[in-house]
Amino acid sequence: MKKKINSALISVYNKEGLDKIVKLLFKHKIKIISTGGTADFIRELKIPVIPVETITKMPPIFGGRVKTLEPHIFGAILNRRDDKNDQKEKKEHKIQDIDLVIVDLYPFEETRRNGASEEEIIEKIDIGGVALIRAAAKNFKDVVIVSSKDEYQNLTLILKNKNETTLEERKRFAGKAFEVTSKYDFNIREFFQARPLRYGENPHQKGEFIGNLEESFAQLHGKELSYNNLLDTEAAILTVNDFKEPTFAIIKHMNTCGLAVRKEGHLLEAYKAAYKADPISAFGGILATNRRIEKNIAELIKKQELFVEVIIAPDFTKEALEIFKEKKNCRILKWQNPIFPTKQIRSCFTGLLSQDRDTQVEKENDLTVTTNRKPTKEEKKDLLIAATVVKHLKSNAVALVKNGALLAIGSGQTSRIDALKQAIDKARKFGFSLKGAVLSSEAFFPFPDCVEMAGEIGISAVVHPGGSKNDQASIDIANKYNMAMVTTGFRHFKH
Repeated sequence: MKKKINSALISVYNKEGLDKIVKLLFKHKIKIISTGGTADFIRELKIPVIPVETITKMPPIFGGRVKTLEPHIFGAILNRRDDKNDQKEKKEHKIQDIDLVIVDLYPFEETRRNGASEEEIIEKIDIGGVALIRAAAKNFKDVVIVSSKDEYQNLTLILKNKNETTLEERKRFAGKAFEVTSKYDFNIREFFQARPLRYGENPHQKGEFIGNLEESFAQLHGKELSYNNLLDTEAAILTVNDFKEPTFAIIKHMNTCGLAVRKEGHLLEAYKAAYKADPISAFGGILATNRRIEKNIAELIKKQELFVEVIIAPDFTKEALEIFKEKKNCRILKWQNPIFPTKQIRSCFTGLLSQDRDTQVEKENDLTVTTNRKPTKEEKKDLLIAATVVKHLKSNAVALVKNGALLAIGSGQTSRIDALKQAIDKARKFGFSLKGAVLSSEAFFPFPDCVEMAGEIGISAVVHPGGSKNDQASIDIANKYNMAMVTTGFRHFKH
């Protein structure tokens, strides 16, 4: 639906390029309302302007902090032109429409970058401007919002050709507006919450954490957490948090290099089995569990003289904590119902990629048997452990599990067969027998080669999402070796 622009509110910090816009508005006989210095700028162009205070009946107050925050301004922007009740109230309160809002926010980030004082930085937090942008963007069906001087060119093209906008154009302006306010708010949050880190992934990269770590854990001991520590710690908590039974995991570079699940009261055995999977990778890793760590585990770690970056658990006994505190540099973290956002967001080009966090954890009723032989009770337990482990590995990934413990992983490979070869080689390196172990893949098998290799070395059961047009070939190979194969219907790619 096309809308004609009859009135405009302009409130900008940077006046660059505004003169051309104002002249075009004047050419189309569009009523211009403005604030403070912007109104003075427009007057100097010899163009009529209505000061905002003649509408609000209030002068700017508190040093200009409050100018536009008033119902006659926001009502003029937010009233729905096709809503009878809105129009009735508009008439009752003598509110006139504003069809175009042009705002350029205070330069908060530039002021901060230039080393200004805290007081100067705080004063560059725009309140009214952000509110105007959000109001106009919300009511994009009726109002055009130009949220920065970067959008002047697009507005100029519209005003040169006509004095009306399409719904599609207004929606595009609104989308850009919310991008502007989102980045603006992020920069403010960064100012208040940024925690400088020694560096990023590598010493030549700057790093910082923006947020509240105390929502997820309390640091009981050790030096500051690094960028890589934080990534590994989140990966570790996410992994053990997916298990209900007592679980111990060892994480290195966000991948699980050791993990075991045991009965209640047997956390020490879980740690021993997790460590056994890859003692070499355990050095410099992250230890994580979903149960309280007691003295016996702390004593064993001390005896092993194992260097670890972080140890994290829901709780520690007093004795265990005292032993761990002997390690000066080791970070001891007590998780407290860690908060994980429902969305994952990462930068991509000049924008953001967003997706739902992968919260799927396979359960027994998710398993569909596709082979002649069904998995045994013990195989089912191992298959579910393997399916959960592989979810947290970098793709392409496989996991080998036996008797409730991870034997080896293959991760971050460009082919699934390479991932399996990597896992088999690692398991053999540490002396594990793969006969009777189970295999999990985070995605389906496009070819039966992995299943063939698994059958040849004595693996007894396989779990994967299924869904390949070549599934039957893998099922046939599994039947050939009398393996049990189950599918879950859930793929867990992790890039």
